[in-house]
Amino acid sequence: MKIDVLTLFPEMFSPLSQSIIGRARQKGIIEINIHNIRDFSKDKHKKCDDAPFGGGAGMVMTPQPLYDAIMSLKKDNSFVVLTSPRGKTFNQKICKHYSKFEHIIFVCGHYEGIDERVIELCIDEEISIGDFVLTGGEIPAMAMIDSISRYVEGVLGNLDSLQEESFSSGLLEYPQYTRPAEFMGLKVPEILLSGNHAEIEKFRREKAIEITKNRRPDIKLGDNFED
Repeated sequence: MKIDVLTLFPEMFSPLSQSIIGRARQKGIIEINIHNIRDFSKDKHKKCDDAPFGGGAGMVMTPQPLYDAIMSLKKDNSFVVLTSPRGKTFNQKICKHYSKFEHIIFVCGHYEGIDERVIELCIDEEISIGDFVLTGGEIPAMAMIDSISRYVEGVLGNLDSLQEESFSSGLLEYPQYTRPAEFMGLKVPEILLSGNHAEIEKFRREKAIEITKNRRPDIKLGDNFED
């Protein structure tokens, strides 16, 4: 998979060189390129924003640098995503869908947003990571890249583990325990030490349902995030 990111602040993406994503990049499993939108500005001061027509607070990203930046990267197999508070909310289903694309271009919005004409001409989908506003689209882009990359073959050692994660089955994940069997007076549930895999699976599902009901009543039990 190839991912290109267009941003006014490329230095913010250094975390993508660390940990699992960093190793996947080093191995060539995924390719992530960070591009500075200012490099495409025809303004002598590399300006990329201006006041909005009609008045109002803040600034708007101008169309020329963004359009030229996107078109310099866009191919027939490209899918262009704008990070935006007004976009569709990112979830596990979208994550898995995106992981099948050959090439994704993330456009990081900033200020009060970007010129609407760029959206009409270039953007395939606007995506939000939640009902809150950040100073820019860099953190949402990083979060999505991290999540999507985990579904690319070879990034994680064992893809089977993805099937039991929160949201993969439509439920939040059940509690996890490891050694020692007792810690600070708290013991691991006996069923997990029994070796009875059918009963363990039943216990875990019951716990997952209980946690989902308590913590995320907005999730309809039985929802399946498979395509």
